[in-house]
Amino acid sequence: MYDLLNLYEEPYNPKIPVIGLDEKPKQLIEDSRTPIPIKPGKIAKQDYEYIRRGKANIFMAVEPKGGKRFTEVTWQRTKKDFAFFVKGLIRKYPKAKIIRLVIDNLNTHNKSSFYETFEREEAKKIAKRINFHYTPAHASWLNVAEIEIGVMDTECTGRRIGSKEKLMQEVEAWTKRRNKQRKKINWTFTKQKADKKLGKYYVS
Repeated sequence: MYDLLNLYEEPYNPKIPVIGLDEKPKQLIEDSRTPIPIKPGKIAKQDYEYIRRGKANIFMAVEPKGGKRFTEVTWQRTKKDFAFFVKGLIRKYPKAKIIRLVIDNLNTHNKSSFYETFEREEAKKIAKRINFHYTPAHASWLNVAEIEIGVMDTECTGRRIGSKEKLMQEVEAWTKRRNKQRKKINWTFTKQKADKKLGKYYVS
């Protein structure tokens, strides 16, 4: 916990950015009936009947102090999916020496994903650019990416979306808008607050 809180307290440094990464499963659901047009100022109504269209996954990477986030919609969240997403993330930071990646303990979130997906030399280059910082067990709330996913759900994905293509369009539009606005995350949970709130649970 202290490791992550120390990262969040550091001043912004684009050469060694701190980025939170997480995944969000999304159930693809389509209305079984044509929705009734809603007039401005009226409460929206939704029919209880729907059609399941499978599941998709949304990768979320957010740089809290840089006001940047990067998203990608995939069918799954396998090691290969994770590896390609991180590779793409690195390309967006060509001037960064190291990317400090805050992630949870999912079994895909480690260097083995790179070595099982790419040739050894390419995997080695990617691994050298990433410094993993893991959330404690049962404390994924310490990942800033969860905050950004919550915002995305509220503003975009927390409703019925019936296809992967539509989901991709919606998430891309939301991401562009948030990045244009340079929305940042002001993390306020410090070590001092952690000690006050959780100190009784510490093991000496």
